[in-house]
Amino acid sequence: MLPLQVDATATGGGPLAIVVTFLLVAAFYAVTLHLAATFFIGDVPSQRAAYVAPAPALASLLLQQWGLRGFGPLSPSLAAGIAILAILAADAIAISYVYRLKWSSALPLTLLHFGFAAILGFALNNIFGLL
Repeated sequence: MLPLQVDATATGGGPLAIVVTFLLVAAFYAVTLHLAATFFIGDVPSQRAAYVAPAPALASLLLQQWGLRGFGPLSPSLAAGIAILAILAADAIAISYVYRLKWSSALPLTLLHFGFAAILGFALNNIFGLL
């Protein structure tokens, strides 16, 4: 899961823009998680991905500014790395809980989800130039 960079000033920055952005990011994470879970586990209900998606989406939106400006004495690249690790941790905890997986299965699924989200995010960025 990449911390999706969203500029709230482009949409006015109001509460509606924040809610819509959160819903779009959660939908993106739900789609990529369902693809990864289907590949890793097999046939799984898509609702489980929808239950997990708000955790990395919220972490991503809360920590997105770290990659842009850094945090205190941390450089922007180090702060972005820490933010990505925090997003992965939120995703792994939610995956383990919702899918009822042990850590030995939840961690590979989390990394696979990260890969799917990175590839799809990169492709969408190249097609539409959104991110």
